[in-house]
Amino acid sequence: MTGMVDRADRFSGATVPLWKNRTARALFYQAVVLGLLVLLTAFFVHNTGVNLAKRGIASGFGFLNGVAGFDISFKLVSYSLTSSYGRALLIGLLNTLLVAAVGVVLATVLGFVVGVARLSSNWIIAKLAAVYVDVIRNIPLLAQLIFWYFGVLSTLPGVRQSIDLLGLFFLNQRGLYAPVPELQPGFGIMPVALLVGALGAVLVSAWARRRQMMTGQPFHSFWVGLGLIVGVPLIVGLIFGFRMTWSFPELAGFNFKGGFQIAPEFIALLVGLSIHTSAFIAEIVRSGVQAVSHGQTEAGLALGLKRGIVTRKIVLPQALRVIVPPLTSQYLNLTKNSSLAVFIGFPEVVAVFAGTTLNQTGQAVECIAITMAIYLVISLLISLFMNWYNRHIALVER
Repeated sequence: MTGMVDRADRFSGATVPLWKNRTARALFYQAVVLGLLVLLTAFFVHNTGVNLAKRGIASGFGFLNGVAGFDISFKLVSYSLTSSYGRALLIGLLNTLLVAAVGVVLATVLGFVVGVARLSSNWIIAKLAAVYVDVIRNIPLLAQLIFWYFGVLSTLPGVRQSIDLLGLFFLNQRGLYAPVPELQPGFGIMPVALLVGALGAVLVSAWARRRQMMTGQPFHSFWVGLGLIVGVPLIVGLIFGFRMTWSFPELAGFNFKGGFQIAPEFIALLVGLSIHTSAFIAEIVRSGVQAVSHGQTEAGLALGLKRGIVTRKIVLPQALRVIVPPLTSQYLNLTKNSSLAVFIGFPEVVAVFAGTTLNQTGQAVECIAITMAIYLVISLLISLFMNWYNRHIALVER
């Protein structure tokens, strides 16, 4: 019995010296690397502080409370010349998030359409999609932004000769004028109704999925869900009133009054980013669809399903497992490429904070560090969401 205990101790590693223990060595090496990184960071921070002190430049983030004193042409929240630099940073951040969010949606929709068109059996459609991808991918993004801003939008007619679109939208050199809703007291019930409709659509979709798994009978949950999302707010609005009016743009003198103005810089940036990124997404979609075995399509057609249903219900769900990982990189690229807006004068975070604020305050280290941290956090959040979605659609192996 004693010999068995000794052998167990020997095999368990209890008598192995600490420097020969693989786990202990791994922890030691990691601690050494972490310590070196801390020392290196401390050295750079100390060195930067000394150099700033020699040049009489104050360090710290107290400048964020100072008065900015400059105007911002495009803003989503209130801002004035007396606002602080911190408020200016918020304006730039919101503009960046707006461009990234809308650009991702537009680029994804356009990229999927072009990617599927590249696989079309129609020769003309397939070749046009191929030309679109080859041309857009091989022109630098900055050149495209300059083209859309200076080559297209700057050549539009003046205000009095605006291009009339259905009598609701007006396009000219100053941008796009569009109707905007004006909320009245009591409107808060409408978002609640929309949320209830969306929750009902989710519940119906989950019920339809369980029903089909148990009985094999499909249920048109999409149309029912759409009816709930649209119908519930509509019914609530008819009963309690929509509590909302519309402000339409009208030409008055040398400019439009009413409505909402979308700056040409925003339009040029959004169009350039969306079109440029969509060309790369199209190739990702094409490769993802081709990665699905053609036997899947043949099996669906053999069951009597229409080709459109086979594409939507069989091919694309399987292709998403190949599409999503590289798609994440394109979303990150679009978000970071929005910093090129500084070349066409759109006030996103780089132009507002790493540009104007830095020049006025001289706080170069702080401004660049904050700007880098903002892009890092946004990129990490996008990656986390896409990784979660990728795990959600992954095949579950038994």
